[in-house]
Amino acid sequence: MKTIFSGIQPSGSVTLGNYIGAMKQFVELQEHNNCYFCIVDQHSITVPQDRLELRKNIKSLAALYLAIGIDPSKSTLFIQSEVPAHAQAGWMLQCVAYIGELERMTQFKDKSSGKEAVSAGLLTYPPLMAADILLYNTEVVPVGEDQKQHLELTRDLAERFNKKYNDIFTIPEVRIPKDGARIMSLQDPTKKMSKSDPNTKSFITLLDDPKQIEKKIKSAVTDSDGIVEYNREDKPGITNLLSIYSVLTNESIDSLVKRYQGIGYGVFKADLAEVVINTLKPIQDKYNYYIQSDELDSILDQGAEKANFVASKTIKKMENAMGLGRKRK
Repeated sequence: MKTIFSGIQPSGSVTLGNYIGAMKQFVELQEHNNCYFCIVDQHSITVPQDRLELRKNIKSLAALYLAIGIDPSKSTLFIQSEVPAHAQAGWMLQCVAYIGELERMTQFKDKSSGKEAVSAGLLTYPPLMAADILLYNTEVVPVGEDQKQHLELTRDLAERFNKKYNDIFTIPEVRIPKDGARIMSLQDPTKKMSKSDPNTKSFITLLDDPKQIEKKIKSAVTDSDGIVEYNREDKPGITNLLSIYSVLTNESIDSLVKRYQGIGYGVFKADLAEVVINTLKPIQDKYNYYIQSDELDSILDQGAEKANFVASKTIKKMENAMGLGRKRK
């Protein structure tokens, strides 16, 4: 049994890419591991947020965690801001991080590009992400390909802290799924599927209704030759759709290619839409139950209590190692 941590920002709808790239693994992982699933709301405020919308998204994401199959008797589900140790540890790790390595983060470059001003938090949130992970003696972090750079920084900060102060942190390993780790935009298959994309046709959310799903897949960008083939360089559109189909059905891409040989994109897209709709329906049914139930708040209260118990122990070790406060016995 290993300790696993994963966090997702409550900044809008969860996409099919989020589900395939990270969340789909969670149900399996919780069966044989000690799992912490965190709604990282403090990360979301690195960019402007509507207060009421953010609170709505926090509870919505919690309900989705439960809807995909997270069992609170097996896993710890909690909200980041309800565990003060995250902000405390984040500050301490900022003090061992270097500005140069934070400025090299790809996501910082992407999110700050073309803007007149960005918040300091947008630059310094990787140490907070490291704190999220390291507070729980995490051994494995399941993430999408786009988070690999941040996990490498987390490992660097943990090793640097251990060497400079005390051997406190477990050095986490990164787990990236072999297939479907990076689901691409339906409208620009050279870019990652993102909920922040201004073109809503480019992504599917876990709460889209069947008509929306069908319409988005039908309009997904492919190419003009009509041949169902896996080729990331020359046919990124149909390759992306094949990846989605394969991951959701557990059918190999080779098998799918053979099945749709000579049939064309129309039938393939119609079948894929049905697969996505059937995959999301039970998730949506469970989501609607939890979002209307008092059970959701009870689960989050219990999760915060469990997370605080573990995280506060790590904070004490960190403070002692750095010489903060009075010496603790």
